Amino acid sequence: MPPKPFKFKQFSIDQDRCAMKIGTDGVLLGAWTSLEHNPESILDIGTGTGLIALMLAQRSDAFQIDALEIEDNAYEQAVENFEKSDWGDRLFCYHAGFDEFVDEMQDEEEKYDLIISNPPFYSENYKSGEINRDKARFADALPLAELIEGASLLLSKTGYFDLIIPFSEEEKALKLGKKHLLFPNRITRVKGNKNAPIKRSLISFGFEKTETETDELILEISRHNYTEEFKALVKDFYLKL
Repeated sequence: MPPKPFKFKQFSIDQDRCAMKIGTDGVLLGAWTSLEHNPESILDIGTGTGLIALMLAQRSDAFQIDALEIEDNAYEQAVENFEKSDWGDRLFCYHAGFDEFVDEMQDEEEKYDLIISNPPFYSENYKSGEINRDKARFADALPLAELIEGASLLLSKTGYFDLIIPFSEEEKALKLGKKHLLFPNRITRVKGNKNAPIKRSLISFGFEKTETETDELILEISRHNYTEEFKALVKDFYLKL
């Protein structure tokens, strides 16, 4: 019997065939990204289960929400998760690598108003031995430099490119963004608790150079005792918190 789907308030996700399961990073990014500019077209790079694309379908009225996934099983499962949701008519998943997708799409007149990614980020030499999991989680499958350059080619002039990465990669990401004329307008640094080191950086890039809004998000007061800030951010999604 397959495992039960992961249920959110307005959708559920099957993830038994995905190497990378639902985690806090994806939920954080899907809830944190700003939709104030009312994007009409969205691209989720490395969608995995389809989680972030589904979160943005719930949060926005965007008529076009595209997702990209290279791994066969994850692609098939994302498509199924999209189809069983209330927003299947707005969600579409491409089965391709990011490099070939960029090559095919960069000359298109229509660019994306929002590009979002929870990219693979373990750049250590260690591999788990499970090919699908390694492909989903190791940076050599989609280097940060390739991700940022490609996003700059697919993003509309007034659009935003949002991602979540390890804090240790933040400085590198900002330098790469600047190289491709993408500048940070928001950065939120994430800590597990107030005494923990900063673990993640949420960054929103745009082509307009503005003063960067920087803040910090602490997830827990103690184990499974979540902060009000975190609960407020994800309250529209988690059934229990």
